[in-house]
Amino acid sequence: MSAPSRLVIATRASRLALWQAEHVQARLQALYPECEVTLLKMTTRGDQILDRTLSKVGGKGLFVKELETALLDGRADLAVHSLKDVPVDLTTPFSLPVIMEREDPRDAFVSSRYASLDELPEGSVVGTSSLRRESQIRARFPKLVVKPLRGNLDTRLGKLDKGEYDAIILAAAGLRRLGLGSRIRSLLEPAVSLPAAGQGALGIEILEARAELVSWLSPLACPQTTACAVAERAVSRVLGGSCQVPLAAYAQVHGDTLNVEALVAEPDGSLVIRSQEAGKLADARSVGEAAARQLLSQGAEAILARLLPPSA
Repeated sequence: MSAPSRLVIATRASRLALWQAEHVQARLQALYPECEVTLLKMTTRGDQILDRTLSKVGGKGLFVKELETALLDGRADLAVHSLKDVPVDLTTPFSLPVIMEREDPRDAFVSSRYASLDELPEGSVVGTSSLRRESQIRARFPKLVVKPLRGNLDTRLGKLDKGEYDAIILAAAGLRRLGLGSRIRSLLEPAVSLPAAGQGALGIEILEARAELVSWLSPLACPQTTACAVAERAVSRVLGGSCQVPLAAYAQVHGDTLNVEALVAEPDGSLVIRSQEAGKLADARSVGEAAARQLLSQGAEAILARLLPPSA
């Protein structure tokens, strides 16, 4: 198959999203020096609605819909996403053929005055946009006050610097990608804050009918990250994963073995259910599904029934 002559990447216009799209742009230009690779910068509903948490305005799918429209009407060939923002029920006519090598998937503790969650005095205010993070912090640190934090990365850091929060929790990957790794005071190990499915990885979305794109983009895929992401997203899919449920899934590769940890919690941290499953790397989806079934057998179904709308 001949090399592409022109490719258009749809991307959100935030600084982090642009970094991600420009990273893919550079990789493609290195692969195909004669190809013109351009960016189509867009603002999504998720970027526009900043006064409410994602769980109350429709979830992370708000960050991808406008980009998908650009794929459908031919303005763009591919869209680059933070994988954790891509709904797990992605269906026809879209596909996610490429998952790129993962950055550090852990959550980061960011504060101007304190070095870790353990150091925060009683009543300290911690900001996060995620029910997943909130529930785990409340469970382990019940004397802290957790408050919503929306906006892009720079906005969130600005609110911290103005003193609106004593600390905030962000994805380490985003901070490092923007050269802000020095803002990380400490990293939260998975035992403290289990990451979201796909956290730290980039996904490339296309129309499934574009078979030539699959071939052109395939060199960007990371097999190990893909296996981890398939398992993690399988956990979310079985559990009807959405921003309305504190849900985490984290897979690690050890040789030919895939280890998956998963978690469902009450938003207030009063109940945290955990599971762990291992299997062959080639069976990533079924390993993730088994981890999800473990959670259901331990009582996660009651949490899901209460938090998810009847149609979910």
